[in-house]
Order: sequence, then C-alpha cells, then structure tokens
Amino acid sequence: MNRHSFRIACVVVVLVLGLAGTAGAQGRACSSATIRGAWGYTETGSVIAPTGAVVTAAAVGRYEFDNAESFEGAQYSSANGAVGADTKQGTYTINPDCTGTLALTAYRGGVAQRLSVWVFVIDGDGREMRAILASMKMLPGEIPLSPIMTMTATKVFAGQENKQ
Repeated sequence: MNRHSFRIACVVVVLVLGLAGTAGAQGRACSSATIRGAWGYTETGSVIAPTGAVVTAAAVGRYEFDNAESFEGAQYSSANGAVGADTKQGTYTINPDCTGTLALTAYRGGVAQRLSVWVFVIDGDGREMRAILASMKMLPGEIPLSPIMTMTATKVFAGQENKQ
C-alpha cells in the first residue's frame, strides 16, 4: 500500500469510527428501513489518475433506495468543467450503528464508466448522510484511481412516504 492509499484509508477509518459513536450515542439502530426512499446529494472533490493528473469533480443528483439493499439514481456531474448526465445502479449495506457502504456502477449513455465504493454514516435522525469515496475504478479495465471525494445527502420529504 502506498502512502497516499494509506492516508486515505486512515481518513476513512477515523470518519467512520468517529461518526459511528454519534449514531450509537443516540440509542437508535439503523436498518434498510432507515435508508429506504429518495435522497438528494452533492459530491465534491478530486480524483488522481494513475498518471498523477488531478481531476476536479462535483455532482448533484438523487438516489432511490429500496428495502432489498439495492439503489439507483441519476446525476449531473462535472469533471474539470465538462458536464454530463450519469445514471447509477448499486447495492448497499447498512449496519445497526448507522454506518454502511454503497457499491455502485456509474453509466453515461448506457455505457458503464466507473465502479465506486462509498463509506457512509447516517445521522440527523435518519435524514442526513455523509460519505467518503473509498475506492474508484475506471472502466473498461478496472483501472484504479485515487479519489478524494466527499458526499452529503438529505432524505427527500423526510418523515413522509416517498411515492413514485
């Protein structure tokens, strides 16, 4: 593991452990029912390519989570100023301490572009999510990238059933 990957791993561990204590202190357990429904989100940060090139990125979008540990979504993203529309599909895990992971594939024009794994914590009485991008691979070829990205999300219409 190189120094950069080690630093990212340390940040992920500190974030998850630090925020997990907050969730546990509230005395509530999270489950798929906690995350189920629609969430609006923003992502910001940078991605370092294998060549060392730094790509500044941002996105705004919406995820829809089900009770069966699957989700899908759509977003508009910008990579170094080039804006485009993406769709996402993936799976999630959520732990009783309100931490979890999102594993997803992002598509542009129906073609798979990248694989990503986010590590998250839910707080704010189940209405807010904070996450860090733990890994990213560019497709085809699953070329590993070094992400420095965070996400914040808010449940859409929290406290109400999301009916589509």
